Amino acid sequence: MNSPVQQIKERISIEDLVSSYIKLEKAGKNRKAKCPFHNEKTPSFFISPERGSYYCFGCGAKGDIFTFVEEFEGLDFRGALRLLAERAGVPLLAYNPKAESEKEKLYRAMEEAAKFFENNLEKNKQAQKYLEQRGLKPETIKNFRLGYALPEWRALYEHFQGRFKDSDLETAGLIKKSEEGGERYYDRFRGRIMFSIADSSGRVIAFSGRIFPEIPIKVGIPTEVGTAKYLNSPETPIFNKSSVLYGLDRAKESIRKNNFSILVEGQMDLIMSHQAGFKNTIAASGTALSDSVFSKENVISNFGLIRRLSGNIVLAFDADRAGFAATLRAAKIALSLGMDVKIAEVTSATDPAELIREGGPDAWRAAIRKSSHIIEFLLARVLKEHPDSRKAAKEIKEQILPYVDAVESSIEKMYFVKRISEAAGIPERALEEDLRKIERDLKAEKQEITDSGESENKIYRKERILEKLLGILFWQKGLPNPALDAEKVLQDLNGILKVNIEERKGEMPDLIFEAEIFYGEAVHLEKEVKELLANLKEEVLREELARKTKELYLAEEKKNAAVSAKVLRECQAINKEIEEIKNNRFSNI
Repeated sequence: MNSPVQQIKERISIEDLVSSYIKLEKAGKNRKAKCPFHNEKTPSFFISPERGSYYCFGCGAKGDIFTFVEEFEGLDFRGALRLLAERAGVPLLAYNPKAESEKEKLYRAMEEAAKFFENNLEKNKQAQKYLEQRGLKPETIKNFRLGYALPEWRALYEHFQGRFKDSDLETAGLIKKSEEGGERYYDRFRGRIMFSIADSSGRVIAFSGRIFPEIPIKVGIPTEVGTAKYLNSPETPIFNKSSVLYGLDRAKESIRKNNFSILVEGQMDLIMSHQAGFKNTIAASGTALSDSVFSKENVISNFGLIRRLSGNIVLAFDADRAGFAATLRAAKIALSLGMDVKIAEVTSATDPAELIREGGPDAWRAAIRKSSHIIEFLLARVLKEHPDSRKAAKEIKEQILPYVDAVESSIEKMYFVKRISEAAGIPERALEEDLRKIERDLKAEKQEITDSGESENKIYRKERILEKLLGILFWQKGLPNPALDAEKVLQDLNGILKVNIEERKGEMPDLIFEAEIFYGEAVHLEKEVKELLANLKEEVLREELARKTKELYLAEEKKNAAVSAKVLRECQAINKEIEEIKNNRFSNI
């Protein structure tokens, strides 16, 4: 019997899979599209049905149906395997690893914790009543797997005794060590309504807990329980704030179908929106988008996940000052990534959840339909707040033109300049002059946003290729009759990228699992490894080219002709190497 990977590949073609995510065009015997992994105007993303693979001539994205799902959905190999197996109707039970890996333990712990919280909620009438008063139906509560963390010190910890090691529960972010020292643990979440955060394949990877004040916290519990309104899981080996959005696992199909997403601030906003029929809603809470001190790179990564599904987004954050600030922050980054950004005003309520609860689905539908482009929204706001034309002109320059600059399309920029000119009575020429100044001032910031999104994808690709190679090495070294010379492969690998094998041994179970599943029936393993090494070399060269391009830019700015000429030659040499790798691999495309 074929392995699960082979069965899945036999049942799902690369063309069928990719076309379910993005629109494809014919290109001879191949297919092409605008790359979902970087911003481009002309299609450079090619799919070869014959080879069962894809390649982007713009950013270097490459692989098969598994790597596509991993990168598009933000999943690890196990997550992609689970998602594709479900789609193909291929059972996986018989192929579980003999020894449970560290990550698998964390997934199991999170799933069992979710069930524990759900069971607590079923027994607690007060918590159920609270959620129903917030407008949630019983079926919605069950569907979204809402739960309740008991207001006790070690309820979850004691529930898990004998089934998980303390270190595993701590790594999963479910328990914490006492601040008094020693080996005394207590539950991270206590006295809270619990929201399960899942990855794109539906696996529970984190929690967000809202304090439930109607039930008093017992004496002796650390004071943090009674202070923060929301408490989120920390980052763990299975939870990265930048690669997950609350509700994305439930919303992704609707986002693709409707060709726009609705981004709200909180979990209750999302759940009420889904209950009202808007299943293309996702939420920022508990992820990088909700963290004001989180790095810009991680916020960009969150928007990258959304943009792959649709370039159109409606922002509907809370009506307070913090919500407005979050809206502006999110809108600017989304515009810089080439997205079309609209704002839905929630004026008659504090947040979307309250609007839906008080006005019903129709009130929410009206707010979405009335949503306006971020620039139109800001223009109307400035003109309303500043009837004095001089003050309005100053606000337009400071508050609106940076958003016009962030718009990718030159035609759209011209449209908005004309629109602002007509509405505010400011000559177009004056607006264009100010816009040029802003473009110069914000050029570096805008480029940083674009580069960060693409850079994150490239780093991810390099790491995934490296993981596959290490998995094959670890796997083959443990076999009595290996199919290839592992030491030779390691030597070739180190010739491209220096790797400390000892530092990676902790990942061994997961990497071996992937290698056995993915390459266990490979007839030409040496050929597979050779291609992986070529892919890795290309990613390393692309990184070097990006560095050299920046060097060239700086040298040209300083008018240093000698350095410019030297770096230019180096760039040309690197480009030549990349082209050779591309030509050898995809000569048929």
